[in-house]
Amino acid sequence: METSNKKTNKILKGVVVSDKMNKTVVVEVTRFVEHKKYGKRIKKTKNYKAHDENNVKKVGDKVEIEETKPMSKDKHFKVII
Repeated sequence: METSNKKTNKILKGVVVSDKMNKTVVVEVTRFVEHKKYGKRIKKTKNYKAHDENNVKKVGDKVEIEETKPMSKDKHFKVII
């Protein structure tokens, strides 16, 4: 009996906030978390650098990014849509 330990890559949805770098876009991902004690929903945002091979994404575009092996010091995602 074989078990497969395939890791699924994380897929995030966000909005492009910067496209000034060559083949790289900065994507802002927003998520909501619930405060542990008070239960209030809190909006948290985080910026990710993602690889855009053809430089087609512009500021304001909604994109999906997928986790990949590191392409540089802080670029670990690629644009899939």
